[in-house]
Amino acid sequence: MAIKRSRGYKDITLDFKPNPVTGDLNVLKNERSITRAVRNLVQTGVNERFYSSVGSDITETLFGFVDVASGGIIAAEIKSLLLRYEPRIANIAVKADPRPDSNSFELFVSYHIVGQDYATKSFSFILEATR
Repeated sequence: MAIKRSRGYKDITLDFKPNPVTGDLNVLKNERSITRAVRNLVQTGVNERFYSSVGSDITETLFGFVDVASGGIIAAEIKSLLLRYEPRIANIAVKADPRPDSNSFELFVSYHIVGQDYATKSFSFILEATR
């Protein structure tokens, strides 16, 4: 079975701060670029971007109960979102741990970058309701 090799990936940072030496925008490469794209997808709501309906409805779930069942719904929604819109990753695993005291979920996302020899990448962040 042939292994599909991918090319390098690049993206600009979203803080738009120029490099102090060259004046160019800073660039994210390969796994950092993909990690940023995955995080942006997860944190984008449906129709939040005027040019696209890419995003998820997990923010609506945040105003309900903060329990294991809601965490399962959020994890399934995020996994579906990543499978649909991020073809550069595979073996996606998402876990949402409820934190009822702070009315939030701690999300753990792990994945493998297709065609790269990197180890499985993972990151976590807190997802909370904002009004």
